[in-house]
Amino acid sequence: MSLRIRKRVEEVCGWMKTVGGLRRTRYRGVARTGLAGYLVATAYNLVRMANLPPQPEATAVASG
Repeated sequence: MSLRIRKRVEEVCGWMKTVGGLRRTRYRGVARTGLAGYLVATAYNLVRMANLPPQPEATAVASG
């Protein structure tokens, strides 16, 4: 079970390093580097959200 969770975590870290450019920071200071990491993590979440399958719409029940 822990290996499945580790795989999920490692995928995120790998994406952030390769696609997000966090292998080497381009900013100086903890605050700026932290902000860059925050923005890359946000971008990763947006990519994940774009790949989610569409959910069926809930049918509205008319109260009457």
